[in-house]
Amino acid sequence: MTDTFTPSASLQTAVLFLVFNRPDPTAQVFEAIREAKPPRLYVAADGPRADRVGEAERVAKVREIATAVDWPCEVKTLFREENLGCKCAVSGGITWFFEHEERGIILEDDCLPHPDFFPFCETLLDRYATDDRVWVITGDNFQDGVRRGEASYYFSRYNHVWGWASWRRAWQKADMDIRFWPEWKTSTAWREFWPDLVARKYWERVFDRMHRAEIDTWDYPWSASVWYHGGLTATPNVNLVSNIGYGPDSTHTASADSPLAGMAIKAIGKLSHPKVIKQDTAADRYVFDYCFRGRDLRFPRSLLFFPRRVARFAYRRLKRSFARF
Repeated sequence: MTDTFTPSASLQTAVLFLVFNRPDPTAQVFEAIREAKPPRLYVAADGPRADRVGEAERVAKVREIATAVDWPCEVKTLFREENLGCKCAVSGGITWFFEHEERGIILEDDCLPHPDFFPFCETLLDRYATDDRVWVITGDNFQDGVRRGEASYYFSRYNHVWGWASWRRAWQKADMDIRFWPEWKTSTAWREFWPDLVARKYWERVFDRMHRAEIDTWDYPWSASVWYHGGLTATPNVNLVSNIGYGPDSTHTASADSPLAGMAIKAIGKLSHPKVIKQDTAADRYVFDYCFRGRDLRFPRSLLFFPRRVARFAYRRLKRSFARF
């Protein structure tokens, strides 16, 4: 089955725009939103940090850019006066969005979408609106040109968030404190979820740190929540969103020479749908190996990186020890 859409078609779905303190990428992403002309635009922004010189001015400029709507559109804003940090500011903005909308498209200020991203999300938001197996629609593809399946998209357990869409029914089950983690970690269900021992241990380390509140981010708890409830993510067979925010002023993507920085985007074309809703395990192993550097954890490459892992482990242990005093 196929669906045909054109980027110029009128978008009917609301968009949440998450912004902070970077005017240049914000302006680029806003222009893409402007061309899509959503009927409702929600803009959520964290507050400036008091100890950062000039940040209040940059935050004000970003808010001006992100609300310069010149098409028929209802604009709602959630502008924080104080800085809440990445985890609370972003997750709070998404919760606020879904308090008003049953479904929607979400973009951060450094996630530049192809025009096809919007109708792709909208079509799939319609198609899987009541299907509890599907939790997320992403615009990201990290398969390096490898096509997965016969359709325009496939299903993954990785809910990439550089441009995505979802429903209230899914987000309302997000637990930013992953309170379910200690019990899930020791369960048979967790071991069956990750039969790959290397991947399982990798994610255990991540979620252990999240549960101890050592990482200030929202996307790891969101992933844990999606996985815990068995949700899948519809993933396009071409890359529809480029992260243009890599660099020294980025919170989590500081290395500008990353192969994930500024990836090319392209049209998805006529949309064909998968015949079955099932995780593509080969695609997901590729993501783990090449996006999360899982292959460096596998023998024999693991021997090359063992000293670095030991040093990082020792550093974290020392940091926790000093934090007690």
